[in-house]
Amino acid sequence: TAPLALSQTAINFTYLVAAVLLIIGIRRLSAPATARSGNWIAAVGMAIALVFTLLDSDIDTYWLIAAGIAVGTVIGVVSARLVHMTAMPQMVALFNGVGGGAAALIAASEFHRLTPGAEHLAGDEIGAMLFSALIGSISFSGSLVAFGKLQEVLPGRPIVFPVQQLGNAALFAALVTFGAVAGATERGLWIVLLLAGALLFGVLLVLPIGGADMPVVISLLNAFTGLAAASTGFVLENTALIIGGTLVGAS
Repeated sequence: TAPLALSQTAINFTYLVAAVLLIIGIRRLSAPATARSGNWIAAVGMAIALVFTLLDSDIDTYWLIAAGIAVGTVIGVVSARLVHMTAMPQMVALFNGVGGGAAALIAASEFHRLTPGAEHLAGDEIGAMLFSALIGSISFSGSLVAFGKLQEVLPGRPIVFPVQQLGNAALFAALVTFGAVAGATERGLWIVLLLAGALLFGVLLVLPIGGADMPVVISLLNAFTGLAAASTGFVLENTALIIGGTLVGAS
């Protein structure tokens, strides 16, 4: 357990402080003159949320967390130093997709951990898991396509095929069905189908959009990632994720 474990009330108070700093930071990002300080203020808010999350008494495995932080730090620092400013849109798309994918994986792992149990999960809990898995997966694969178009790995022109809209509608209806069956049966097969179908839907959603419109698409997918993170916060009962995800989705 955490060596300096705090009560949930104390941790939630620090989350409130972090949320205020995030709001101020995002607000200052709206103008070039204040963007630099806004970035620092938001970073401090996120650091506070991270540090006090690690003081939660429910945490019992720190080496995995440390390993994840180390790997992520190396990737982030190297990426920040090597990527040119002109390539920043595609880097934002890539990082945004990683966030959505992480939210989807957490939701899927919690589904696997908690089901099937002696009793059915509460409707709001399993609904949050399925929503996060769906939206996070769409954001992940869609962001990868956006990255590919901006990086010119994929053609920048719209890629279309016959009955595309009908096919997308049918696929989305299937995803809703997979989610409903997963919630009713609490069987892992259905959430796997949900994840796979959502990944395909994300690709099909972004392929028909031209490269010039990718900034708009990235903004939409960023909102998807925020919603997925907020839903994951409900699953994990983590106020910081709920607040941070909501702020990202709204911005």
